[in-house]
Amino acid sequence: MTSPARTIGRIALGSVLLLAGTSHLTFAREEFAAQVPPWVPVDTDTVVVGSGLVELALGGALVALPKQRVAVGWVVAAFFVAIFPGNISQLVTRTDAFGLDSDRARAIRLVFQPLLVVWALWSTGAWKAWRESRVSRD
Repeated sequence: MTSPARTIGRIALGSVLLLAGTSHLTFAREEFAAQVPPWVPVDTDTVVVGSGLVELALGGALVALPKQRVAVGWVVAAFFVAIFPGNISQLVTRTDAFGLDSDRARAIRLVFQPLLVVWALWSTGAWKAWRESRVSRD
């Protein structure tokens, strides 16, 4: 069982990812391209399209697969960790995108990426399931 708050949080996060994935493929494609680190050895547009498709899949899974929410939560959290270097790169390279046009704004944004990881783990019950599995092993 999951709480109503967690269910709302999971569906809200799924909706955010669906919107982000859609924006990768349409109206914010250039903004997302600005976040791809220059050291990534893949065509920038390929990275943007690929990450957009992944976000669509993850967002859809969060909304449509409640019985797999724990596993999906871990995958979503890992995705947020995997894209964090792009946010760091945006700060280091001083790349303007999404209205982040100062080092301060780009640095503040870095704080929010770990919050997305926490949101994914909390709203899916992944963290709780992990803690409970550790207690049952003891």
